[in-house]
Amino acid sequence: MTHDVVLIPGDGIGPEITEAMRRVVEATGVSITWHVEQAGAGVMDEYGTPLPQRVLDAVSKVGVAIKGPITTPIGTGFRSVNVALRHAFNLYACVRPCLSLPGDGSRYHDVDLVIFRENTEDLYAGIEFDPGAPEVAALAGLVDQAGLRPFRADSAISIKPISEAGSRAIAEAAFEYAERCGRRKVTAVHKANIMKATDGLFLRTVREVASEHPSIAFEDKIVDAACMGLVQDPSDFDVLVLPNLYGDIVSDLCAGLVGGLGMAPGANIGTSCAIFEATHGSAPDIAGQDIANPTAEILSAAMMLEHLGEAEAAEQIRAAVRATLAEGAVVTADVRRALTGSTEGAAGTQAYADAVIAHL
Repeated sequence: MTHDVVLIPGDGIGPEITEAMRRVVEATGVSITWHVEQAGAGVMDEYGTPLPQRVLDAVSKVGVAIKGPITTPIGTGFRSVNVALRHAFNLYACVRPCLSLPGDGSRYHDVDLVIFRENTEDLYAGIEFDPGAPEVAALAGLVDQAGLRPFRADSAISIKPISEAGSRAIAEAAFEYAERCGRRKVTAVHKANIMKATDGLFLRTVREVASEHPSIAFEDKIVDAACMGLVQDPSDFDVLVLPNLYGDIVSDLCAGLVGGLGMAPGANIGTSCAIFEATHGSAPDIAGQDIANPTAEILSAAMMLEHLGEAEAAEQIRAAVRATLAEGAVVTADVRRALTGSTEGAAGTQAYADAVIAHL
């Protein structure tokens, strides 16, 4: 069977690591028809946007995509290609496994966590007003009428929407995954002690879903306490479910427990579409130098293959990555530094992919 997949190379190191990923996937023998679509900084002059409509049309038609990192401007400009894709296809579940790998350089060696981050709501929903906007004045008036503590007149405002439907969808995804994969516990992470309406709704909804899955242990933790607990003893956690912003922060924290973002794969799942991606940035400072670590992109492809029903090939890739890293002879500079304290003898991006292919 041949699978259709949209490939979005991205920018920065994206083209290099997606090429490495594609060669590894093809070496498994799984038949993929790649529909390559360009997005990011390189298409701005031609299309006036980093996310052309043709990319959205291709993903909508095929239903499965894998992408490289795409640069997001900080502070101004287009909010984020990633956020736009998530909203366009209602990719409500960001799934990020964090699993210890040989030579990842972490002080931990047995981390096995899975993050379920709600992907479409919260502060990333894009409801913001600049200082001086009429909406800020209107909100100030509402605060005054309610007798609440006023905010400064020169404030910018962000509004945080969290819905019962969105919270239920991500909670059900987390508990269904836990049941399907033999996991032991789900932890809801929140700030309901302060954000009593929004985070309170999230927590109440997850508790309701937990009651429908009695075979899975459930607990909830305030986000700051959860971060401390993850650093102290990650084995106390298993599956975590979080609103969007906390999920973004905590999933990066958990990636740090397993060697960093270069080791961390990710998936964005909706009801009719799935987009897989490495969870790190585009690293333009090292683009074109053949030194980027493609492990996260390759492991994201393993998640994609599993989604496509190619579980055997997915496990072959994971085993080959583990064997390559454990052997330690052909690894990229970040891994070499973690193993030896030096980058001497480090391999390039494509040479590392060759080593993974040799271990398939």
